[in-house]
Amino acid sequence: MAKVIHTMIRVLDLDRSIAFYDTAFGLEVSDRFDFDDFALVYLRNDENDFEIELTLNKSRTEPYTHGDGYGHVAVCVDDVRGEHERFKALGLEPTDVKEFHRDGALMARFFFVQDPDGYKIEVLERHGRYR
Repeated sequence: MAKVIHTMIRVLDLDRSIAFYDTAFGLEVSDRFDFDDFALVYLRNDENDFEIELTLNKSRTEPYTHGDGYGHVAVCVDDVRGEHERFKALGLEPTDVKEFHRDGALMARFFFVQDPDGYKIEVLERHGRYR
């Protein structure tokens, strides 16, 4: 059976992206590999072993386009409203908190935020299938 271990995103400024993911989600650098043409930085926290891999192509100066295929990465938190307020106070510009209901019961409570390169991150409250 396969184990999912990371997702990769391309960034223009490693320091800016590392700071964002640390501030927003408490993800810290677990490994960093610097090559002549590119660098890889792996981020994680103590809660799990799944990582976000930041890839910097050193010759790249133009922002990446996301096309119409990229969706989002999702994280879950205990208190989505509290995190939303924290994000707002930090100037991270989260979208409004939304809720989905199914058969009269709460299915999901969430908001989105974008990282410095425009990647969307969904922040879901721990509930139901989102754990």
